[in-house]
Amino acid sequence: MEQISAPVYAEFPARNFISGAGVAIFHVKSARVVLCYHERKKYWFLPKGRRDAGEESRRGAEREGFEESGYRNRILPLPVYHHQPQAHSEEHVPFVTEPVWTSLLPMTRHTQYLLHWYISETLPPDLETTIGSPPASRQYQQPPPYPADLRLVDRLDMELDDYEPPRYEGTGVDADELLYTARLVPVEEAMGKLGREGVMGKVIGIGWDLIQKRLGKEKEKETDRDTRPPIN
Repeated sequence: MEQISAPVYAEFPARNFISGAGVAIFHVKSARVVLCYHERKKYWFLPKGRRDAGEESRRGAEREGFEESGYRNRILPLPVYHHQPQAHSEEHVPFVTEPVWTSLLPMTRHTQYLLHWYISETLPPDLETTIGSPPASRQYQQPPPYPADLRLVDRLDMELDDYEPPRYEGTGVDADELLYTARLVPVEEAMGKLGREGVMGKVIGIGWDLIQKRLGKEKEKETDRDTRPPIN
């Protein structure tokens, strides 16, 4: 059962508030997820960190995912149950790029950290080729967003069965991040390493469940279309 905290009232001036984002990066075709490992402190984790000033939260999640793991990624639209309004449109959008979990973490006696967790995917091979190797300057290269009209089943067809998403070395931006390594781990194994009852383990479980729900909804829609009687 999900751990849900009671809503709270709290007030923080800018100097006492930190906004961040984390991400679970899935290679959907092989049912694996990226886990980072701290070589000195010997623990597994999902990439996360503070967003840059003026940076949009989802972009910050993708960037932190790349910097800490070395895997390029983009937020994956999923059937997330949420309470956000649909802007500028009356059309229902079944798949959205909303956070699947939010954590409120005290940093000091007077400083609050707000952390949004997102679900993303590794990039398709042709997009990796188009972007190319990271520049020597380490300037972040934001990938284009997941196309709104691209079915996930068709996205998976863009990869051969033995395709291995590339991991780039030296993407960390400080001395501690340079101690991180990362690899793709089967979903069940990753949840075990992080702890199924811990937040990061739950984020992986929620993300993988939502991915399966999206694939199921696409299959249902395709079945409905195939069984619809022809128009005379």
